[in-house]
Amino acid sequence: MSEPEKALSNAALADEVEALNSIYSPDTLVVQSFSSTTHETTAILRLPDLPFSFLVSFPADYPTDAPPTIIGTQSTGGSGRGEGEAAVTILRDVLGRVWTPDQVCLFDLLEEASPLLRRHQDQHHHGQVENYGTDAANRSATIDPPPTSTATGPKGHDGDDEDEDEHDRLTCGLTASSTISPPPAWVMSEPLTATKSTFVARACRVTSLSDATDSISHLLATNKKVAGATHNITAWRIRSRQPPNPHTGVAAATIQDSDDDGETAAGGRLLHLMQLMDVWDVVVVVTRWYGGVKLGPDRFRLINSVARDALVRGGFDVKGEDTTTNSKPNKGKGKGKK
Repeated sequence: MSEPEKALSNAALADEVEALNSIYSPDTLVVQSFSSTTHETTAILRLPDLPFSFLVSFPADYPTDAPPTIIGTQSTGGSGRGEGEAAVTILRDVLGRVWTPDQVCLFDLLEEASPLLRRHQDQHHHGQVENYGTDAANRSATIDPPPTSTATGPKGHDGDDEDEDEHDRLTCGLTASSTISPPPAWVMSEPLTATKSTFVARACRVTSLSDATDSISHLLATNKKVAGATHNITAWRIRSRQPPNPHTGVAAATIQDSDDDGETAAGGRLLHLMQLMDVWDVVVVVTRWYGGVKLGPDRFRLINSVARDALVRGGFDVKGEDTTTNSKPNKGKGKGKK
């Protein structure tokens, strides 16, 4: 058995490697070595759209009792003198905030640290000084956070919460939108089943926030199987059609947001996938029917996998990504009921 294979005998770490490399790029977290003496795993962590990569050590009991350790930079990508040390300081500070026992933490670490590192780079290049301990709440909004929910009852079977009133609002209070004409031209992914849970994604073109919400409401009002699913995770990105202000030159605001529907943090990951694929003027709905077995972090990989499939099939991705199922747009599939 190779050293990476031995390292990935830690099921939680193996799930985290697979999930991160699916959500971001395939080399986001790469196992480098495994110590047969201490049973510690060393990996290379690369931050999205940043020149830095870091050496990270995972103890044998991660994530139960101990967090990973940021050893130092593996590469600074040609950044200026002292940039690597500053990046390590930022990463360690964020890690101290996001890690909790029994919970994997690298996705939260990347989401918290990446905007801080980008801002530090921008300010460093302009001769400004950054406080590395700045709270994440004050970071630049590189990725719009998913809306928070005031959960009153459990629905997420992987330890998540749901605002039940929100689901009722979508399925009942907005059913009038089911009369919109023409109906949304949904493009559907191939269904994906893993450990008894089934995932399906739908994507369609929209030009406004009302288009997005009406399309979602129409789907839930006309498809009982979708409306009765465990989760319907949604995300949308809409570019403003308004020209820049002639006096200030500032472009009108764009709209991008997401909804977890009880699958905590899934909406933000789905939105991030759309950002990575440079998708605009599209709403995506990922439906999950829970099969009774918890999937852990792997559920995020599955959610993004079917979402990417739908976006590629619909020809919505500017970057022209491919999938193993179908690399060509399929305009007809998925317009009817599942």
